[in-house]
Amino acid sequence: MKRRNVFMIYVLSAAIIFSGCKSMSKTASGALIGSGAGAAVGAGIGALIGKDAKSAGIGAAIGTAVGATTGAIIGKKMDKAAQEAAAIEGAKVETTTDINGLPAVRVTFESGILFETNKSTLNDASKDALTKFAQIMIQNPTMDIAIIGHTDNTGSLEYNQKLSQDRAQAVANFLKLKGVPASQIKDVIGKNFSEPVADNSTAAGRAANRRVEVYMYASEKMIQEAQQQSQK
Repeated sequence: MKRRNVFMIYVLSAAIIFSGCKSMSKTASGALIGSGAGAAVGAGIGALIGKDAKSAGIGAAIGTAVGATTGAIIGKKMDKAAQEAAAIEGAKVETTTDINGLPAVRVTFESGILFETNKSTLNDASKDALTKFAQIMIQNPTMDIAIIGHTDNTGSLEYNQKLSQDRAQAVANFLKLKGVPASQIKDVIGKNFSEPVADNSTAAGRAANRRVEVYMYASEKMIQEAQQQSQK
């Protein structure tokens, strides 16, 4: 019953949001997020469907409020990056917000797409997808990323911690090999099975929990440039 109630909350919340904003792109919503409007709604949805970039502490620590126009400018860049990432086979792309309330993008690669079972060596098929992703980052030098590995709950915590960290590091190493500057990769983190997105008691749920998430968000430089542009 509890799960059903949570699901209904999610459905109703989503309906409210999309009925009022179904024609709104991330560029437009960036203005809402940048001005603080809509942030509480976004946080509420994030609490229901798992950690988002903001709750995970992802984003540039700028220490100042960001205006609506600045948010819209950054939202436009995130729009373009999200569309390009969505074209990559095996990539699941979702919008989120960073710790500054600015538009960000979460790209999820299921571990089955990237790795053999219980391995942290990238398979051949994944390298094509990550090569394309690397090009997006190279074309957006003021965009930073955080790479987070997750596992299911099969095996010990110690084993899964190492596996999740090794898989996140394997993705980071490959992106650097393909030309992504190390300075753009701000965090490489293993989360073991502490943040599931599905039920670990089912095979389908465990498969969903075995994943590597890449958060794309505005660097301090991107925010500064957007602020300067907004003042012109």
